[in-house]
Amino acid sequence: MATRIESDLIGELQIPADAYYGVQTQRAIENFNISTARLSTYRHFIWGLGAVKLAAAKANHEMGLLSNEMMKVIVQASQEVMDGKFDDQFPIDMIQGGAGTSTNMNANEVIANRALEILGYEKGQYEYCSPNDHINLSQSTNDAYPTAIKLALMRMNYILKDHVKLLVESFRKKGDEFHDVIKMGRTQLQDAVPMTLGQEFSAFASNLAEEIDRLTQNANLFNEVNMGATAIGTGINSVAGYSESCVKHLCDVTSYPIILATDLVEATPDTGSYVIYSSALKRMAVKISKICNDLRLLSSGPRAGLNEINLPPVQPGSSIMPGKVNPVIPEVMNQISYKVIGNDLTVTFAAEAGQLQLNVMEPVLAYSIMESILFLMRGMDTLRLKCVDGITANREECENMVLKSIGIVTALNPHIGYKNSTRIAKEALKTGKGVYEIVLEEGILSKEQLDEILKPENMIGPAKRS
Repeated sequence: MATRIESDLIGELQIPADAYYGVQTQRAIENFNISTARLSTYRHFIWGLGAVKLAAAKANHEMGLLSNEMMKVIVQASQEVMDGKFDDQFPIDMIQGGAGTSTNMNANEVIANRALEILGYEKGQYEYCSPNDHINLSQSTNDAYPTAIKLALMRMNYILKDHVKLLVESFRKKGDEFHDVIKMGRTQLQDAVPMTLGQEFSAFASNLAEEIDRLTQNANLFNEVNMGATAIGTGINSVAGYSESCVKHLCDVTSYPIILATDLVEATPDTGSYVIYSSALKRMAVKISKICNDLRLLSSGPRAGLNEINLPPVQPGSSIMPGKVNPVIPEVMNQISYKVIGNDLTVTFAAEAGQLQLNVMEPVLAYSIMESILFLMRGMDTLRLKCVDGITANREECENMVLKSIGIVTALNPHIGYKNSTRIAKEALKTGKGVYEIVLEEGILSKEQLDEILKPENMIGPAKRS
């Protein structure tokens, strides 16, 4: 393989001749072979890096620090990075030491070498366009990197919410479809009072719909960035007015309502926005996992369980038990939820690890949140398409359980009194008879009265006022 030689503080390295990345990226490739997740896995992150470099170039030109020609080629190269033309040139691990310096330099090198190509030079001829002196001008990893993370998370959040909305709509459709399927509601896994399967699925929809607002609210904290803070928030190596100009251009480039932090020294090590956003992901994961637990319970059986619903069969369930089909889709969503919950704990520890003027743990913090978003999007699509959309109701089984249940005595309570209701429930448990049967035998109510009280529509909501 043809190579070129590049050098840095540590010494010389051979770089693939056709690579747009340079020596610092190559060192990161060799130093951080940690996970299977590369920067190229998260193209929205690469988009964020390109946006930061593009806005910085325009701001530096406004400040008189970059020539018009240099600004134009950097803007063009940065836009191409944003557009995804060089995703394969971001090969380094998401988990890395150095507070994200490797990631920042990866972007600087790719954009510099593409700019050199546009200018008619060879890759590596950095005297004409330097990753540090031109692409990283007026910046530090400590402002460019977290800003790129926030831009990426804002973009990913918009997409995530669309996936949530689709799953909510799927549950709502099932709620409508099952609106007349009477079944037994349960508390503490014991029979409670009747409801409809439609109410149960509509509740799933409402439960998740709440999370769309929470995600929006928490992601709004990413609007505040520290561009111009440079190393520790003092703005060294930038010029007055650069921060404001850069943020203005970031707004134009991304169409996001980006604002400059009021205290850049405070903002540089602060990772509070990541903590609260990760907590929103965890909250949603907990809710989805609970729903999946319910789906597994409701479909349990088919002969010795609840068997109220049928989940679409997607694969054989056992290597030894013929005919067994397992609820594998809710199971995988449960496992995704556990991963998101674990990632939230990682974010908490990473945020707590900030020391003095910087938090060097941002790489694992960013990786954990982005992985959680990616897993949730894929998991919710799988749950929707391979499970929820194809769920069917076992109507007769649901209705029979209501008729056999002791729980329907609660509906009789306003008509025959708590004492009578308790006695009948006890008698039903003792004899195995149904509540319906005992009430008729004892002549407490007529069949017409009993049938009216136990009509499904009279048991699934508040009584009408007379």
